[in-house]
This record gives sequence, structure tokens and C-alpha cells, in this order.
Amino acid sequence: MSELQTLVLVPNGRSRRRPRTRWVVAVVAVVLLAVGCDSGASPGVGPQTRAYYISADEVAWNYAPAGTNMVTGQQFDETANTFLESGPDRIGSTYTKCLYHGYTDATFTHQLPRSADEQYLGLLGPVIRAQVGDTIKVMFRNNCSFPASIHPHGVFYDKKDEGAPSDDGRSAPDKVGDAVAPQQQYLYTWQIPERAGPGPMDGSSVMWMYHSHTDEVLDTYSGLMGPMEVTARGRARPDGSPDDVDRDIFALFLVMDENTTHYLEAERTKLVKPSAADDVDFQESNKMHSINGYMYGNGPLMTMHQGQRVRWHVMSMGNEVDLHTPHWHGNTVVAAGMRTDTVSLLPATMVTADMVPDNPGVWQFHCHVADHIAAGMLSGYQILAPGQPGSK
Repeated sequence: MSELQTLVLVPNGRSRRRPRTRWVVAVVAVVLLAVGCDSGASPGVGPQTRAYYISADEVAWNYAPAGTNMVTGQQFDETANTFLESGPDRIGSTYTKCLYHGYTDATFTHQLPRSADEQYLGLLGPVIRAQVGDTIKVMFRNNCSFPASIHPHGVFYDKKDEGAPSDDGRSAPDKVGDAVAPQQQYLYTWQIPERAGPGPMDGSSVMWMYHSHTDEVLDTYSGLMGPMEVTARGRARPDGSPDDVDRDIFALFLVMDENTTHYLEAERTKLVKPSAADDVDFQESNKMHSINGYMYGNGPLMTMHQGQRVRWHVMSMGNEVDLHTPHWHGNTVVAAGMRTDTVSLLPATMVTADMVPDNPGVWQFHCHVADHIAAGMLSGYQILAPGQPGSK
């Protein structure tokens, strides 16, 4: 039985061991925290241990599942087909990826389903949530074909839970979490101190990211990235979300370079007429300008209601081409105390912006860099008017 399965939560945030016959209660308690079953406010709740079960799984990922430009309603043009059209010497829109998925417990038998409101997350890993003072425990299982890890930004960890290899004098047992071998598991433990929470210019929560750092370049381009939200002390619901926000949205702006993944050679050799890996046109065709892994508006709409308190968390990774300017049509946001409708991102940066949408309709949400617009870094969000049912 794993450490996570036998953990019992107590009000002051400490844990204690109980006899083996009581383990079912412990599993239920931990899973409830991981899934976030109760969304009501929780004033006065003290530090907690929040458990997550996350695996890395190989999938076939389609950047444009609708097969058309969902922003314009037109067929893909010549520029779009540079990236999305398959052929004897082109991969097209579908690639093998390794993605983080959430599971219900340490058996990794039942994957956590995403609700309709979460489908827009696309290839992002599950949202990890905590408040200042909490402890996060992540049981990670690697089902992919290469060593991988989970490295968090912002939170407190010791070297064995850093999830990043380095020549730092540690002994072998303390390096297991740096590179979790295929079909192996590792338990990461991270603390959430004040310096991981919101600062003086922030609202009640901030976003950090997590990603694999065993081979950071190949791992992240292969798909191993996810969001983490940290809420100020005393401001979290039981699931860790901020109690003054009605809807959280997380968006990754990234030119996903499929030339720089663990899978390129296998993908290339499947082609009838494989291009050389250094062929310039072939390389260009594999640079997928995406938001949450979708291009040309092919992802599910990010849906919210007029008058809701909506918190947007945007982030990027990548290299020198990943200079992004997320822009909202139709509504404005407040970021770092300033009113705007466009924010700026660099690789490995994160921005949180608050919106109270007042303009119902379906609106574009995209990168405003001209080359990125043409290449497909476009998505949409929907504001539902009062009484308007469902979503588009």
C-alpha cells in the first residue's frame, strides 16, 4: 500500500497513521480533496494535504478535429494547409503526444472525466489547486515510453521533489523523481508557503505551471504541461478554487514544435515519402500554433455567463518565437491593477487577469502577433446572457 493511500487528514494539517483496517476511509478522504467534490465556501478551513493522482499517457492528438477553420467558417486556406494537410511527405494535424491525465486513486484504474466546462483545457494536464499553508502530494505514474517527471513552478520543494535532474551531489535514491522510468511511479510532495501565493498586486489567486523537466525541451513539446492555481490563505473553497471567483479559465499559448519531441522519428518514418528531418518545409509544417493544443478555433468554446466573476490564467512555454499577446474581443480584463484587453507573454511566464463579462455573444480569443494569427493561434469564448441556456 502506498504512502498516499494510508494518509489520514487531520484539522491542523498534520497527518498520522492508523491501523491497516482503516485505509478505506483514508482513500476516500484524499480522493475527495483531489476531485473537489464540494464547491461551497469554507471559511476558517486550516491547512490541508491535497492529493492528486496524475499519469503521463500516450495519445493521438488532433490539432484541428473539426477539419475546418471554425473562426471564419471557411475551409482551410493555403497557409493553414501548410500545417494541417497530410500527405506522402507531411504528417498533417494528428501527432503522437504524451499528456498528463488525472486519476481517482493510486491504482490508476479510473481516469477522472472532464466536465463539459473543462473540455476546452485540451492537452493541458489536470488543474492542481491549493491554498497558502497547504501541502500538495502528487502520485505520478509514467505510462509513456521515455523517462519523465513533474516539476512545479512557484511552490516550495526539496531537491528530491524538484523533478529536474542536475549534478548536485545527491545520492541515487534522491534522484528517482528527476526521471521516473516508464511504468514506474513516484510521490512528489510540495509545500505552499506565502511566497507561492498572491502578491500585493494580485487578486485572491495566482497561477503557476507544472511540466516534465527530465528533458525539458523534448518533454514539454511532447505535451507534458499543466496549470496549478494557488489561492490566498483562507480564500479557498474545499476544492482549492478561490471563493470570490465564479469561473477559472486556463490557456496555454504555444507554437508546439513537433520537430522537437520524443516522437518525431517514429512519426516521420510512417510517411510514404519521408522528408529529411532537416528539410525546411517539413520542419515548418510541424510547428503548430495552438491554444491548449487547438488551431483555428477547433477547440471547445470557453463558456461563461454575463456578470460572472471570471478569472483568466494565460501562460506560454517554448522559445524565441513564443512572444504572445493574448487578446480578448468584446470584453476587457484587469491584470496587475490595470484595465486592458491584451496582455503579454514570454516563454515560461504566466499572467492572471479578471473579467466581469458584460457583452453576450461568441468572441475571438487569440494571439495578436500577425504571423501567429495567420498560422492558427485562434480560439473563441462565449458569454451567455441571463436566462440563455446551454452553449454553442
